[in-house]
Amino acid sequence: MKTKRNILVTSALPYANGPIHLGHLVEYIQTDIWVRFNKSIGNNVAYICADDAHGTPIMLKAKEQGITPENLISKIKKDHEKDFKSFFINFDHYSSTNSKKNEVLCKKIFNSLNESGHISQKVISQFYDDKEKIFLPDRYIKGTCPKCKAEDQYGDSCESCGATYSPTELINPKSVLSNTTPKTKDTNHYFFNLKNFREFLISWTEKHNLQPAIKNKLNEWLNDNLNDWDITRDAPYFGFKIPNETDKYFYVWMDAPIGYISTFEESLSENKYFKNIWNEEESGEIYHFIGKDIAYFHALFWPSILSGSGYRTPTGIFCHGFLTVEGKKMSKSRGTFIKASDYLKHLDPEFLRYYFASKLNDGIEDIDLNFEDLTKKINSDLVGKLINLASRCSTFLEKNSNFMLSKNLENEEKFKEFTAPIDEIKKHYHHRKFSSAISKIMQMTDKANQYINEEKPWAIKDLKKIQKIATQGLNYYRTLIIILSPVMPDLLIKTQKMFNEKNLNWDNSYLPLLNKKIEKFTMLKTRIQNEDIEKLKNELSNENEKIKNEVCKMSNEIEYDIFSKTDLRVGEIIRAEDIEGADKLLKLYIDLGELGQRSIFAGIKKSYSAEKLIGLKVLVVANLKPKTMRFGVSSGMVLAADSDGDIIVVEANKTIKNGSKVK
Repeated sequence: MKTKRNILVTSALPYANGPIHLGHLVEYIQTDIWVRFNKSIGNNVAYICADDAHGTPIMLKAKEQGITPENLISKIKKDHEKDFKSFFINFDHYSSTNSKKNEVLCKKIFNSLNESGHISQKVISQFYDDKEKIFLPDRYIKGTCPKCKAEDQYGDSCESCGATYSPTELINPKSVLSNTTPKTKDTNHYFFNLKNFREFLISWTEKHNLQPAIKNKLNEWLNDNLNDWDITRDAPYFGFKIPNETDKYFYVWMDAPIGYISTFEESLSENKYFKNIWNEEESGEIYHFIGKDIAYFHALFWPSILSGSGYRTPTGIFCHGFLTVEGKKMSKSRGTFIKASDYLKHLDPEFLRYYFASKLNDGIEDIDLNFEDLTKKINSDLVGKLINLASRCSTFLEKNSNFMLSKNLENEEKFKEFTAPIDEIKKHYHHRKFSSAISKIMQMTDKANQYINEEKPWAIKDLKKIQKIATQGLNYYRTLIIILSPVMPDLLIKTQKMFNEKNLNWDNSYLPLLNKKIEKFTMLKTRIQNEDIEKLKNELSNENEKIKNEVCKMSNEIEYDIFSKTDLRVGEIIRAEDIEGADKLLKLYIDLGELGQRSIFAGIKKSYSAEKLIGLKVLVVANLKPKTMRFGVSSGMVLAADSDGDIIVVEANKTIKNGSKVK
């Protein structure tokens, strides 16, 4: 008898200051599919999650709404749980990091790390917004990355080059709250000594289940100097106080992952399979599903915290990419930000589960939601082939045997051949290659429909023969739904009712159902109508127009004499080059006439290929002080506009002489 595995599975904790959107659901749907599959094959699995409920953003949002942070996170938690349930995300336990158990654990782990010499204190200079009278957390400061010089980056890490740094290292920092330049203020902070764990992390990354791309990135970080981790935030702050302090709080990235442990401990009364899985001495596995953008925290910081305080480290960390919508990054201002609740007004939640599954694999590549593709996959594959198979066969059974399945299949050997790919599909699910599983299932669906088309029950007069063909076809359908059930659990429930069965699992997929009366077929899923998509798009357009209007408000006015110092010139791009290691930048060589030639770096790579820029007349800020970047010196700036997320270079008339001054 096969030994059942004890598995604890978590998804990243959603932040408790806003709604669940489709970008979030990529992760939760991916995780839920994997959990349901493992439960279906008989493993003992606990799937837990919680709201990440601390931090300055929550405090400020609560203040804005005129309510307490506790009231805000309570309301958000209810909304999150409702959205998850609507998409059939089946957590075994869902909690909040603002729990008494989590507070006790945070202090226990902190004290353990402190006693073991993994915590230090030092006075640091931190940004302070003098206007708002608040120390600024990392995400409330923006500026230019100190490593790659990419602009508009947060105070802890660069989205362009992936570098991590201290907020005070930012170039030209600005407070997100007041748009003023913050001042520095000395404060005493506690630090987790991450460098103490370098050798442990090198060993851990080699032994544990990590994707190659993530492992390579971790090795880059490990080969660089690991920085001590600032785990302190100053009052005012919404969170847990550090032991023996009055105005110092745990940073959210300290208490949030500890929420995995506290949530699991809360679930023990509901968990009948295993206890104390965070103890190394108990058998079991722990897997975290997360976005690739938080790999640093989960694969370096978190295992070190666990190791240093005597807890089991994760067995594996599975990262995924981001969601784009029709080729564009999800954005409120671009009209591509889709809340889970808005989607549900117009489309079936299982359609999104199926669509995401058809795109997801074991890598970290981004996936795209294309509404035309979604409609095609659902209408053609899911409804047109799979659901229609059940409809056709049920009709034949109704007319010829009053919904009674035959005692024998029409062809037992064909049914055995039909189920042969199931073991391969199992492997695809196990390795999170859901797109491969869906592809194989649809191949089986085509084979099932081919069987009906070849047998032509509509042209047969022998009622017993028709009954056997319909029975075989319906068993094909039943098998397909069982192996598709991790993706479409509600369709399984409806199918079980149709066949008068309960608790169908993976083992049932190999065994046909015979000599039993089933229920009359009712339409299980209906096609997506074009108007459904249009209604969703119109709603998004109307909702996001308000946001876009806010985004488009004019920046603060400046004096004319300040603007008059800007020297704008017309230049011609005579050469353009890709830059190795730069995702957004192109190197442009620009002829400015009497001012000579300039080399300028421009963040326009996502909208232009280098060769298409040759000969283009552009506007250049010619009197900018040259900037030394990682890739060289940039001597000016090319003007470009953000047009609904696309970066478009401002072009000049081709007849204008190079170097002409713009007045």
